[in-house]
Amino acid sequence: MSSDELLDPDGLDNLTTRSIEDVRAQRAACLEVETGLSYLRRLVQGSIDIAGREIAHRAGDDAGARPDALVDELPDILGDNPRPSGVGRLSATLAPTQVDAELQAEYQALVDDGRLAHVADLDDDALDALDGRLRSLEAQISAKRHRYHERIDALQAELTRRYQSGEASVDTLLRDAT
Repeated sequence: MSSDELLDPDGLDNLTTRSIEDVRAQRAACLEVETGLSYLRRLVQGSIDIAGREIAHRAGDDAGARPDALVDELPDILGDNPRPSGVGRLSATLAPTQVDAELQAEYQALVDDGRLAHVADLDDDALDALDGRLRSLEAQISAKRHRYHERIDALQAELTRRYQSGEASVDTLLRDAT
């Protein structure tokens, strides 16, 4: 099943009558795609932070900084900066096994020519355009992640319902895992 098929509106039809293995497999596939989206989103956010720092330099928010200060500041820029509030989700895996190819290609088209390494060389219009395109891409990725979160939550709710109602048992889950 492709990642787009996982979000098919009919993908939750007959959820209560499908096998528990099928529900678990669909949830696992959604989690795998969401992990890739999360990874890509972090890359884009780092790029936004780099462009944003250069915009701040130009606006005089850091008067007196050396022209090459951006490289020295990368650990701070890409460090644990606060992110917008929202429900955090901790991925079960750190490295994605699947990344949305279309969104990844769009990101790579924005940064692969070394643009981020040379943001100080971009004119103001090009820098603003890069920042805007990165922010737009981050919004696309976030929206898609949100749709996966909704799908994962629905699948998890069905699994939880089955365990609570006795239709499925933890003993069976443990036995199947061995």
